[in-house]
Parts: sequence; structure tokens; C-alpha cells
Amino acid sequence: MIGADGQQVGIVPLDEARQVASEAGLDLVEVAGEARPIVVRIMDYGKHRFEANKKAKEARKKESRIQVKQVKLRPNIDSHDLETKLGHAKRFLEQGDKVKIVIMFRGRDMRRPENGRKLLARVQEILREIAIVESAPGAIVNRDLFMVVAPRKT
Repeated sequence: MIGADGQQVGIVPLDEARQVASEAGLDLVEVAGEARPIVVRIMDYGKHRFEANKKAKEARKKESRIQVKQVKLRPNIDSHDLETKLGHAKRFLEQGDKVKIVIMFRGRDMRRPENGRKLLARVQEILREIAIVESAPGAIVNRDLFMVVAPRKT
């Protein structure tokens, strides 16, 4: 048994441990049930649960959630439009989010998929200082070609 002050009391019969806990106005809590003899502790169980929940809440608050933002482009995008879209992508990367860059093919664009690959290579070159490629462009899926970039660790 472990006392209310945290000091080890020793091996005590269960009935006596319950009586000591009730006299102190606290709870008798099983700490290690698999151990022989069983380890119990005298404590305020409600306060213990409150503190545990508070610690868990703080840990969740400090946890960072990485989102994947998406930027859609067309294979024959104008250079100014590309700069604007990549400005958004840079802002997302600076905020710590991953960015999925999607090249959408429509109609006759499908005849020249190499234009989309060239555009992704150009995007990769522009973003190389602040981002690393996490998922390289593969095959065209559902008329889309994409790659995922993540912020570079500094």
C-alpha cells in the first residue's frame, strides 16, 4: 500500500487499507493489479482523473495537425496565373501545410500529357528552395496528374 503522502506503507490487509482510506476521507485505488501482492494507493480519485484529463487536453492542444492543401492548374496555364497559384502554394508551405499540385487535363489536353509533366517540373524547380517533393508525379488518374510537396525542414 502507498499512503496519501506518497510514502510506501508496506503490505497491509485489504480491510485495513480500506479503513485507513475511509478515515482519511480518500479513495483506495488499485495501481498495479497484476503485481503480487496487489499495489494500492490512497488518493482522491476524482482529483486524479481531473488532472489526467487536463494533461491529455494540453497534449492535444500542442499537437500539430498537418493539412494537405490543393492547388489546381491546367497544362497550358499562363505564366502570370502560374505565379499567382504558386504564390498561394508558397503561403501554404510557409504555414507548415503540405500542398497537392494537380494538373487537370480536359479534352484535347489528353493528347499531350508531356505538357503537364513539363509544367510539374517547372513548379518543382520554382518551389525547390522552400519545399521537397513527397510524392512524385506518376500516371494520369481520372484526367489528373499530381504531386505532393511538403515544407522543407530548416
